[in-house]
Amino acid sequence: MTPAELSATLLELTRSVAGDRAAEIGPEDVTLERPRNRDHGDWASNVAMKLGKRLGLDPRAFATELATALAATDGIAAVDVAGPGFLNITLDAAAAGALAKSIVEQGERYGEGDLYPGVTINLEFVSANPTGPIHLGGTRWAAVGDSLARLFSAQGALVTREYYFNDHGAQIDRFARSLLAAHLGRPTPEDGYGGDYILDIAARVEAAYDGDLSALRPEEAEDVFRTVGVELMFGDIKASLHDFGVDFDVYFHEDSLHESGAVERAVARLRELGHIYEADGAIWLRTTEFGDDKDRVVIKSDGEGAYISGDLAYYLNKRERGFERNLIMLGADHHGYVKRLMAMTAAFGDEPYVNLEILIGQMVNLLRDGEALRMSKRAGTVVTMEDLVEAVGVDAARYALVRSSADSALDIDLGLLTKRTNDNPVFYVQYAHARTKAVARNAAEAGVTRDAFDASLLTHETESILLAALADFPRVVRQAAELREPHRVARYLEDLAGSYHRWYDACRVSPFGDEEITDLHRTRLWLNDATGQVLRNGLGLLGVSAPERM
Repeated sequence: MTPAELSATLLELTRSVAGDRAAEIGPEDVTLERPRNRDHGDWASNVAMKLGKRLGLDPRAFATELATALAATDGIAAVDVAGPGFLNITLDAAAAGALAKSIVEQGERYGEGDLYPGVTINLEFVSANPTGPIHLGGTRWAAVGDSLARLFSAQGALVTREYYFNDHGAQIDRFARSLLAAHLGRPTPEDGYGGDYILDIAARVEAAYDGDLSALRPEEAEDVFRTVGVELMFGDIKASLHDFGVDFDVYFHEDSLHESGAVERAVARLRELGHIYEADGAIWLRTTEFGDDKDRVVIKSDGEGAYISGDLAYYLNKRERGFERNLIMLGADHHGYVKRLMAMTAAFGDEPYVNLEILIGQMVNLLRDGEALRMSKRAGTVVTMEDLVEAVGVDAARYALVRSSADSALDIDLGLLTKRTNDNPVFYVQYAHARTKAVARNAAEAGVTRDAFDASLLTHETESILLAALADFPRVVRQAAELREPHRVARYLEDLAGSYHRWYDACRVSPFGDEEITDLHRTRLWLNDATGQVLRNGLGLLGVSAPERM
């Protein structure tokens, strides 16, 4: 019996016991959790406690009636009522073991859910300025953002990965001046960008320009380095992200908001809604009405748009493109923007934290031999995506960046991630998958096939534990998507790998010596292959490969 089947059965019985109030009970009211203590059964539910008060029923009496109905259901070995109304459910061996065959048959679909069926989600992440290589903070968002997109898709959402291309503003001017200085052999401007990459881009601009740069006036030369240099730098950024396994559906240019009149349209919309006023020669948005600590200038007295003007136009653009949910992933230095962006959302008549969510990520530090790495030769001031990938590879880098909560600072030990030992978490999980493939190959050589399956034979303690872990995968995926926490998948995979390794040590799939092949061997092959499938599915959600040999 799969978790989905058990949930459906529990929902049906809950409605039956509720009688006339059955119509008030939906699938979201029936939840299953793994008991912390395995002695309490395979699954636990608080459905009686959750619904008792709402339906005017005593929770424990409600739970007792549900327990009686559940215990009479095929595949249920026992149901106990605990405390004020918890249900502890134990499946019989055959019902629990049937999951192995179901997982293999579902393949890549196992773990998928319906949390966001058909919901359009715009997920904007990385969005590093095209003025230098992607630093570690942006690299973390690349790994976390791409994993979130995969999780949302696995829950039925229609996801668009979007990169906000910051090609408007003072940072682009500083970048152009830095390139021009490098071209002229002059020191980097005081507010400019340094590092070997500036010399590299400047040389490539020189090679790409069809003409004599020395014949141009300084402002003309600076414009060439601005236009061509930004294009080259952003090309490098795209290539680095692609090599990291991250590709975007939309690259949205900030400059287009100011050139297309989008800012003016956003201001006009807010004016219609009564939230715009003028004072001191400037145009203001009355964000204090929506929880902000002060009103915000949208258009300054000199006619130039303030920073928030682009935010207004960009948010409205996304909503007009039909996105129901918009998520933006920002670094810790943007924490102060959240309140004003939520006020902006409310001013447009939308729901903060639903139509717009802001995810804040903390910094990443690289360690080698316990010492922090603080500088990149290429970037000059920060450690980059290329530095990390060069040190440990794409798989280890992505896994290390997603296995901890993004809202906490992260220290990555480069020495640990290059070890081929169980101390290295990505190696531990990938090795478990490779081991499932090795077991399958050995079984094939021994003549063990999946032409028989008897779930009642999976009675060893390690098999019960492994099946329980496999059954938990859909819940973990759903929760990771709902809470925006892909690290839950990584930690689950490490636990699953541990359960598999212990099962491998205790139970044989291939016969020993001249031992006869039995249905137990064949059934265990199903369990082995089911574990490999879940490990593969989970690693896929993190954008990490599942090697067949290591």
